[in-house]
Amino acid sequence: MTSSGPPPSVPYEASDGRTGLSLTSCTERRLRADAERNRTRLLEVAAGLAAERGAANVTMESIAAAAQVGKGTVFRRFGDRTGLMLALLDHHERQLQAAFLTGPPPLGPDAPALARLRAFGPAVMRHEHCHSDLYLAAQGAPDRRYSTSPHELRLTHITMLLRRTKVPGDVELLAHILLGFLDTGLVHHLLTQRGMCLERLEAGWNDLVDRLGART
Repeated sequence: MTSSGPPPSVPYEASDGRTGLSLTSCTERRLRADAERNRTRLLEVAAGLAAERGAANVTMESIAAAAQVGKGTVFRRFGDRTGLMLALLDHHERQLQAAFLTGPPPLGPDAPALARLRAFGPAVMRHEHCHSDLYLAAQGAPDRRYSTSPHELRLTHITMLLRRTKVPGDVELLAHILLGFLDTGLVHHLLTQRGMCLERLEAGWNDLVDRLGART
């Protein structure tokens, strides 16, 4: 049967001459909104399970069971368990990013570059220590760990601060070295297995920055 209306996949022209959106476009927007709501609900369920059991004990199957959806639904939303953990971390990571991108000094942009660089390491270590369960669970494979958006943003930020402090040498490689000092697994190991305290690690960060020859 042939429809008398306009094809649903193309824009239509209303009677007053204005170009409207197709019915398909409206449907697609609703579907995207529904998908985002479902994703948010799954994240809320996952966050509740992580708080109750610890992130290391949260599985895709347990989330599906708690949310009363099929396991395939969870995998389609997040890809795999690492993708889920990264999604859970997004809110916490945004808070940290806001602090060093737009927050008050010494971490934020109104402070000198050297002061910001000194403040950055302790801020990251303390932030991740508060959410170490999630950060450790989200690390995943090494190749994926170094290509995440939070890692790239931190690397870019440190590189920018090093350039502003006129550190000699290969600034990009030095930024990788500094960021390696803040590795979640390393910090967790030093705190829990080596018995170090955060204050010692923060002093070590400042010593490393000083050894690079950074200037105000």
